[in-house]
Amino acid sequence: MTTSRQRASEAELQRMAKDHLWMHFTRQSSMAENGVPIIVKGDGHHIWDAQGKRYFDGLSGLFVVNAGHGRRRLAHAAAQQASELSFFPLWSYAHPAAIELADRLADEAPGDLNRVFFSTGGGEAVETALKLAKHYWKLMGKPTKHKVISRSVAYHGTPHGALAITGIPAMKSMFEPVAPGGFRVPNTNFYRAAEMGAPADDVEAFGRWAADRIEEMILFEGADTVAAVFLEPVQNSGGCFPPPPGYFARVREICDRHDVLLVSDEVICAFGRLGHTFACTGYGYVPDMITCAKGMTSGYSPIGATIVSDRIYEPFSHGQVSFPHGYTFGGHPVSAAVALENLAIFDEERLNERVRENSPLFRAELEKLLDLPIVGDVRGDGYFFGIELVKDKDTKETFDDAESERLLRGFLSPALFEAGLYCRADDRGDPVIQLAPPLTVGPAEFREIEQLLRSVLTRASEVL
Repeated sequence: MTTSRQRASEAELQRMAKDHLWMHFTRQSSMAENGVPIIVKGDGHHIWDAQGKRYFDGLSGLFVVNAGHGRRRLAHAAAQQASELSFFPLWSYAHPAAIELADRLADEAPGDLNRVFFSTGGGEAVETALKLAKHYWKLMGKPTKHKVISRSVAYHGTPHGALAITGIPAMKSMFEPVAPGGFRVPNTNFYRAAEMGAPADDVEAFGRWAADRIEEMILFEGADTVAAVFLEPVQNSGGCFPPPPGYFARVREICDRHDVLLVSDEVICAFGRLGHTFACTGYGYVPDMITCAKGMTSGYSPIGATIVSDRIYEPFSHGQVSFPHGYTFGGHPVSAAVALENLAIFDEERLNERVRENSPLFRAELEKLLDLPIVGDVRGDGYFFGIELVKDKDTKETFDDAESERLLRGFLSPALFEAGLYCRADDRGDPVIQLAPPLTVGPAEFREIEQLLRSVLTRASEVL
């Protein structure tokens, strides 16, 4: 006889969380003092807490639940696969789900990116790309090419190697020394172009300036020492920095000229977030590697992947060469089966096309908030937007650390949650609110988000 597990009461859950749960990227003291919101259910673009209150999931969990919550079809796909083959590694063996998923991803990736190395998440996918770039150049007889370039304030994951690529000093100082060889260049925050000493009145000129800083860094460090450049199509950390027109074409040209690999980090941007399976396709560039995760399964099971060009794969394809790297759960049968079913939903419901069609409407709704004194900029693409908050709109003056603490953690985060909107209030760069709802929402939900934000941001202006 089988029995179902009885769920603990909210009071019991809070006690157990305070006694035993270590939250990610969270001040543990806040949980000890105030408890933690406990989310127990999701359906469509809504989530519910243990007290029965409903919230609009304006962040798709964490840029993940692209097809929306409550898809029983994906749960059934997981159950069916688990009943047939619950687990087997990709270490000298394979299984159908991983093979079929690799074929699907390679088919949709641009150019000659035909080889798929599976992991269990985005940080592992980036770690894989970093190790693969270093190994590749050694096989090519260029062992000094080991340095990597990324952008200021960019987040590329928390594994120790990926952390060397992450451009947020506050996330690395406590773990130093991190892996050596990571170098930073300016990001594409056109709103702050003047502060970078860049062209501030011509977005295309700004894009060329930003791309040229990559070449400048390659030349300064020596092209014979630089292995790869890691870039997100739209940079997440700092608040959704889109690429200026011509930026990626210029970067591709620079990487080719100096024999440097280009890695498109699409852990957030792939699988419809910007209206394409892979965002590089939408922006018209072909990288040497793509890293992806999150939306591949819409979060119903963890998986990540590094998709590699034929050029990178070639020296590994013959003789006794192997890539001494892998993960126990990489390409897990259940996760791969869920990913295939998730991508079938994308096809049937035309979710990529939906994002491309509706993105201008989403932007237009959010840009209405520019009439508020605290809103300085609205930027992003697809279903991925950031709202930068400022102290003075005329001068673009931002908040100091104490003001940012009071604004974001003291007021905005609890106020947005109380208002029924789950999103991100972040200050890893300048203070921003980030939005990335499920790809199933449309104009009515955009209006709802705008109204919720307007109410809370109006109050924020008064508080400050």
